[in-house]
Amino acid sequence: MSSVWHRHVWVNRLQSAVLVLFMLGLLTLLGAVLLGRDGAWMTLGAGLIALILEPAASSRLTLRMYRALPIRADEAPQLWLTVRTLAARAGLPAQPTLHYVPSAVANAFAVGNARACAIALSDGLLRGLSPRELTGVLAHEIAHVAHGDLRVMGLADYLSRLTSLLALMGYGMLLATVPLLLLGDLVIDWRALGLLILAPQLALLAQLGLSRVREFEADMAAVALTGDPQGLIAALRRIDQESRGWREILMPGLGNSEPSWLRTHPALTERIRRLMTLQPADQIAASGAHERNWLTTSLPERRRRVGDLRF
Repeated sequence: MSSVWHRHVWVNRLQSAVLVLFMLGLLTLLGAVLLGRDGAWMTLGAGLIALILEPAASSRLTLRMYRALPIRADEAPQLWLTVRTLAARAGLPAQPTLHYVPSAVANAFAVGNARACAIALSDGLLRGLSPRELTGVLAHEIAHVAHGDLRVMGLADYLSRLTSLLALMGYGMLLATVPLLLLGDLVIDWRALGLLILAPQLALLAQLGLSRVREFEADMAAVALTGDPQGLIAALRRIDQESRGWREILMPGLGNSEPSWLRTHPALTERIRRLMTLQPADQIAASGAHERNWLTTSLPERRRRVGDLRF
């Protein structure tokens, strides 16, 4: 598994670097078109500062938006034990905290950084996945944290938003020159106008591509942590089945019609194909693997009172 895994990792990292540099170059070019040489240096500096300082993201606000509740160790001891084991294997300096999201949709996400992070798990995920499948999901989220994906995607979001802001400023400047255009005192630079129109869309496509690349790498790293590619494959299939069920309820007959290049996550078939190339190693044993529910009875009671809680 080692050679295959390392090859995937290096390819994914190279793709990530190319996409980030593309977004940074696009932003710099747009700054040059709008504000000249000084604008190019200003936008390049803004991007590099974000790369160094890491755009701030409010983990607390995100958890509150999802109405997430902390999961105590006594409410899900096996879940905490698994996270502790995975975090130690990933070399995280601090163990992630666990949060419960009162949603029937199977979902999981991580916020924060390696020194202080939280993993949120939905009710649908906790009750729909087996311990083996859930271990794969937890390893995937911990891999995101360990590899700095939250920072990279925060940077990509920052660059994409800044590009859109510059394009909006360009539209305003163009609108202000309409009288001069009508009088024939100003000639339109069609190349600059084309860049102005396409730059936000190109930045968004690069951001989505970067997200898919980081998902691939997190899959590979998750298997390196658990040694169990089949566990993650089973989890991905189950989550996909759950999401298809919700799509059929909300949008019957539509299915998932988005082209692959407009998705934040890679196609399920491609993720499974890559995972199938990895051979299983010593996997983390999950005690109570026959159980479908990792939660004690106290958490559902707290879920009913989630609206009364304050953060």
